[in-house]
Amino acid sequence: MEKAQVAPPASNRISGWVHRSGSFLTAVREELRKVTWPSRPELVKATRMIIVLSILLGITIGLMDWLLQVILVDGVARLAR
Repeated sequence: MEKAQVAPPASNRISGWVHRSGSFLTAVREELRKVTWPSRPELVKATRMIIVLSILLGITIGLMDWLLQVILVDGVARLAR
């Protein structure tokens, strides 16, 4: 016969949660100390690259959209006339 599991008292659950949360935050702080943060010039350079690549990608997607619209929508409409 199986024993019924009894839930721990509410105070144990709350203190356990607080302890686990504290341990997690301590581990997060230790990991953040290991991070090598970029210098300001590196950060500016990376930001510029991301902005330029985003603009180029937007232009490329816009041109592909326009080209496919011309081919598929207008081209098919002309064929159907």
